[in-house]
Amino acid sequence: MVEQVSLAHIPPELAVYVALYTELENAAFLRDQLLAGNTDFEYAFIDASMVVSRNQVLAATFRALNDYLHDRLKSRNVHSEIVFSLSPNNNIGEAFRRFGISADTKDLIVVKVTTTPDVNLETIQAHLSTAVKAQEVQLVDDSLAECSDLARIRRVYKLPVPASNKPANGVQPSRSDRNQLEAQILGVMALRGAT
Repeated sequence: MVEQVSLAHIPPELAVYVALYTELENAAFLRDQLLAGNTDFEYAFIDASMVVSRNQVLAATFRALNDYLHDRLKSRNVHSEIVFSLSPNNNIGEAFRRFGISADTKDLIVVKVTTTPDVNLETIQAHLSTAVKAQEVQLVDDSLAECSDLARIRRVYKLPVPASNKPANGVQPSRSDRNQLEAQILGVMALRGAT
């Protein structure tokens, strides 16, 4: 279920692909490949438990691509910059610990940015289908709602739970509550580094 997405104001020669995997079995292997600098694994591997919506991922991707296009990357490459762009602060190491893949990651969002036509939907799909041991699902808000750890997300972004919106007895928050949380998170992400 790798999908190519279009982002406004991004040149067409930069192609962006996204995917969501659940029930991940080989998180430690994938993390080791990243840490080893294996170029076959140049992806943004994001722990889906820290993401509330598809827009959050696309906003981080847009910011990273914008920084890439204007030579303002603060991290190693555009893929690590995507993970960093999710963070509410400027601590790169903390961003990777909170939003990047860990050995315990169970649900994984993968983002790939390409600049060459020889790396395309088919080649990325083929590589990920052999490298990622997990269930492929569509990257939509309903799928992410099953993965998100809202309490942890609120804690990381320092967002309080409104008294009227506290879920009771394990009931998931309503779509409007999730939309409100998404808006707050996008605001925090946009303001990072503005001071």
